[in-house]
Amino acid sequence: MPLYRDEAVVLRTHKLGEADRIVTMLTRQHGKVRAVAKGVRRTASKFGARLEPFMVADVQLYEGRSLDIITQAESVGSYGADITTDYGSYTAASAMVETADKLTEGEPSLQQYLLLVGALRSLARREHGSSLTLDSYLLRALSIAGWSPSFDDCAVTGVPGPHSAFVVQLGGVVADAVAPPGAPRLDAKTILLLSSLLTGEWETADGADDRTRSQASGVVAAYTQFHLDRGLRSLQHVDRRVTS
Repeated sequence: MPLYRDEAVVLRTHKLGEADRIVTMLTRQHGKVRAVAKGVRRTASKFGARLEPFMVADVQLYEGRSLDIITQAESVGSYGADITTDYGSYTAASAMVETADKLTEGEPSLQQYLLLVGALRSLARREHGSSLTLDSYLLRALSIAGWSPSFDDCAVTGVPGPHSAFVVQLGGVVADAVAPPGAPRLDAKTILLLSSLLTGEWETADGADDRTRSQASGVVAAYTQFHLDRGLRSLQHVDRRVTS
């Protein structure tokens, strides 16, 4: 059976038998991989801690009939411990890996991999508020998947903004001429924050007030749930309190 090596971020794990785990990983070159890590639940396991959710590892695997087998794992990014000690970071990371799991069923995507690793690293280092980091990740991940929202030009007609009506089903802000009756309206500060989260303008995003952050988070959650089948179970547990 052929061996291969890749860098991977652990999305989730499941128990298998008395000592093994099934590890679902997003890899740099091979997309999403499900593999068995034998004996990792034993206290003497040499690499069990390197295969926990949110960890980034250099893994060696060989191809199995149904599931691949992990034979080696070396730590590349030990983000799990720092993330799990903070509830806001933990819930945000949980929503991130669930999103990555849903968005990477098809071909490998280096962009999705790099985006997820960068977001987890940012959470672990407390670079920004966990809720802001999550919202930025969700907008960018959906954009890579082909669902980039418009926060300037009309998503239907392309007419230049600013526009205040936001319609999830139409892909973003829309001109008054095409806005459905009763379409929700966003103020200029919320639209600016959403645009900043999408483009990575962190100075603007970090300076947003609590009310604006809350409104933006609601928009991001609605947009994400609409585009992902069955939505995100972990999103309802995210800590939306402002921490920085």
